[in-house]
Amino acid sequence: MDDMKNGKPRLSVLVVDDEANIRRTLAVCLETRGHRVTAVPDAAGALAETGRRSFDLIFLDLRLGTESGLDLIPVLAGASPRSKIVILTAYASVDTAVEAMKRGAADYITKPFTPAQVELVTERLSNMKDMERKIASLEEDLGRLHPEFTFSSSHPAVVRALELAKKAAPSGAAILLRGPSGTGKTVLARAIHGWSGRKGRPFGVVSCPSLSHGLLESELFGHVRGAYTGAVSDSPGRIAASEGGTLFLDEIGDLPLSIQPKLLRFLQEREYEPVGDTRTRKADVRIITATGADLEAAMKEGRFREDLFYRLNVIEIKLPPLSERPDDVTGLAEGMLAFFGAQNHKTFAGFTQEALGAMKSYHWPGNMRELRNVVERAAILCAEGDVGVEYLPGGLAQSYIDAAVGDPLPLSVIEENHIRAVVASTKSLQDAAHILGIDQATLWRKRKHYGI
Repeated sequence: MDDMKNGKPRLSVLVVDDEANIRRTLAVCLETRGHRVTAVPDAAGALAETGRRSFDLIFLDLRLGTESGLDLIPVLAGASPRSKIVILTAYASVDTAVEAMKRGAADYITKPFTPAQVELVTERLSNMKDMERKIASLEEDLGRLHPEFTFSSSHPAVVRALELAKKAAPSGAAILLRGPSGTGKTVLARAIHGWSGRKGRPFGVVSCPSLSHGLLESELFGHVRGAYTGAVSDSPGRIAASEGGTLFLDEIGDLPLSIQPKLLRFLQEREYEPVGDTRTRKADVRIITATGADLEAAMKEGRFREDLFYRLNVIEIKLPPLSERPDDVTGLAEGMLAFFGAQNHKTFAGFTQEALGAMKSYHWPGNMRELRNVVERAAILCAEGDVGVEYLPGGLAQSYIDAAVGDPLPLSVIEENHIRAVVASTKSLQDAAHILGIDQATLWRKRKHYGI
């Protein structure tokens, strides 16, 4: 589904007015501009609809027969926290406007209104919601404080994965990302969201192994007050919070069997119930999942539902481990070095050939996540200029030195590299001397000789 029209996001709008003509007029006005409209005549209908789905905007009549729209504002705001409420009134005054704002309304327009007035307030509040989403996304990015992995690669498997991801992004189909931990599945999921028509909407992330069974179900589907011990207030859950956008479920293979039917139902019908609630909710959310596990084996062992697997695996994208793409290491490492250099207010010329050789020959069991940590460490330890092999972790540097022993290198070079690696990987010179099998005075002389 395309959530953009003429470059602007489609909004989900609820109209609450007891006059049928007003409901029809607003619906036509909004629908001709591409928005999805639900119209109800009273408070009961409004609460029923906000109990089923989330709305971007709610146009609310100030007087609903014998009911007060002002009294309904905080109730609707609690039922649909992400909604912007616009009061419709034929009795405009400064007092009612101020009171409406105090109770949670974002704006108001007076009856009779023109299509231009409706479009103006709709666009203004849409821009406000877009700005709020961007601020939230920026805060999340600042909280992570890590460089985005680049997917620029000449490796055929990566090229195929990117081509498939870009083709699949606009479709809205469920995507399953497969690959070892640290290969960039979360970053690719975020990129797919950015390439889709949902890019202006929320991108939610849930790590399935990080939460207990009960908390994971509540995190996904939300809960109502009193649903379990500690549930002191309603929580909408990640599905509701990602309305119109994308929800990324990491390590889906760890999703408990008891929750799997609920996720399957949501994928099939876009319906769910929060924990402790009997009311059915609806949501328009795209699901992207990822795993490094063998889901086929999990299905054979009865730990993962076969029907859920096929619902999730509409499009499968595989990311290879970093050990299979050593030619990409140089570009990735240099990009990360520039990032961490700027973060630490340093300017680096780059890595030495020995350091690049060490990184390219390393097997990277932690993949790009491990590479990121290695580069960040080097950027902290190195003052400026070239980053040498001595600033790499001991195990990584040692593997390169061991591999280099068979090369026709002078013994002094091998000794220097080995001492640099050991000194860099230990907490004190005493520890380094102990590992090298020499006394501290000898180590001091050798460090002075090699300029370590």
